[in-house]
Amino acid sequence: MPLDTLEFRTSLQKLLVGLILILVPLTVFGFYVTLQGENHVRQASGENFRALTLNAAESTSEFIADSVRDVSLIANAPGPMQAVAQSNRQYEKLSPEQALVRITGIDQNWEAPQSDRLSAEILTSDLARQLRRQRELDPSLLKITVSDKAGAIVAATDRPAHYAQMDRDFWQAVSASGRGAIRISDLRYDDQSHMYYVSVAYPILQEGTGRFIGAVTATVNMSPLFAELHRRQIGRSGRLLLVREDGTVIEAQGITPSMQLKSEEYAAIHDALGSVRGRGAGYLYATLSNGELYLIGFADTALKDAYPNLPWIILASQEAREITGPIHSTTIFALLVMILALLVLSLLAAYIFEHRKQEYEDIETPDDKNKLHPIAV
Repeated sequence: MPLDTLEFRTSLQKLLVGLILILVPLTVFGFYVTLQGENHVRQASGENFRALTLNAAESTSEFIADSVRDVSLIANAPGPMQAVAQSNRQYEKLSPEQALVRITGIDQNWEAPQSDRLSAEILTSDLARQLRRQRELDPSLLKITVSDKAGAIVAATDRPAHYAQMDRDFWQAVSASGRGAIRISDLRYDDQSHMYYVSVAYPILQEGTGRFIGAVTATVNMSPLFAELHRRQIGRSGRLLLVREDGTVIEAQGITPSMQLKSEEYAAIHDALGSVRGRGAGYLYATLSNGELYLIGFADTALKDAYPNLPWIILASQEAREITGPIHSTTIFALLVMILALLVLSLLAAYIFEHRKQEYEDIETPDDKNKLHPIAV
C-alpha cells in the first residue's frame, strides 16, 4: 500500500533536547564568528591606517629631501662658488671687526637711496639671472639669495629685506664655525606670495679644503606637499593631519598653521609615541572629546634628527563606527538571534515542565487521594 502521509512523532522532552543541542551551539558559534570578524576588521583597518601614515610620512620626508637637493645643486654650481669667492676677496685686508663694521653700515642704510646702486647690482648680475632661471625651472623655490662668508648678500632673485645675514638666527647654524651645515627653518608665511614656506640654507664649501665660504638660502613653497596630503583624505569622518611634536596642527582639512590649533588625536597617542611598542604598533583606538571612538594612525617623519625645526608627525583619524559599521550590525544581529533562541528554548522548557506537572496530577486515583487524606467518621 503506498505511503499517503508521512508522520513524525516525538515527545516534547526529546524535541527540547534536540533544539538545545542544535540551536544553542549554532547561535553561540555564529555570535562568536561575527564578533571575531569585527575584531579582524578593526585590526585590518588599523594596519591600513598605519600604512597610510607611514606612506604620508615618507612623502613628507622625500619632499624636504628633494628641496634640500635642489638648493644643494645651486650651492655647488660654478656660478655661486665663483661669485662668493670674488666677494670674499674684499675682506682679505680687513680684520673680522672691520668687515663687520662695513657690512653693518651698509645694512643700516639699506632702505636709503645710497643703497640703490648696490641693490641693483645684486638683482641684475649674471648670477641673479641664473637664480631667476632656476626658479622658473623649479616653481617651488620662491626666493633665492647667495651670501658670502661674512653674511653679505652677493646675488638674489628678489630684493632682500636685509643686506647683512650674520645677525639672523640661521647664519650661525649654516656657517657652523667654518665647517658649514644645512639648516631649515620652521614653517613660515609669506605675506607677498600668500604661501607657507620653509627656508633652506645650504653652505657653499671651498673645493679641496671644505671650508665655509658662503651660503645659498631658498624659501621653499610648501603648497605642493599640503596638496598631496589633501588628496589622501579618507572617508566621511576621516582626515589626515601634519602636526608638530607639541600637537600644533600644521596642515589638515580646513585648518591652517596660523590658527595654532592643538590636535586631539595627538593628545590621545602621545603616550604611545613614548614607548617602543606604541610606535611600532602605529595605531590605536581612542575616545575623543565628542564621545566617539576613533581609529588613530600615526607615523614620525624622522626629520627632527637632521632638522630640529621640523619635528613633524603624520596622523590619520576616522570614526570607528564608520569603519566597522556593517560588521558591527551583523554582530548585533547575531547577538539578538542568540538571545531569541535562548528565550524560545526557555519558554518551551517552562511549558514542558508545567505540562508534565499537570499529567502527574491527572493520573492520581481517588483511592490514592483517600489514602493521603483519610475521611473521618
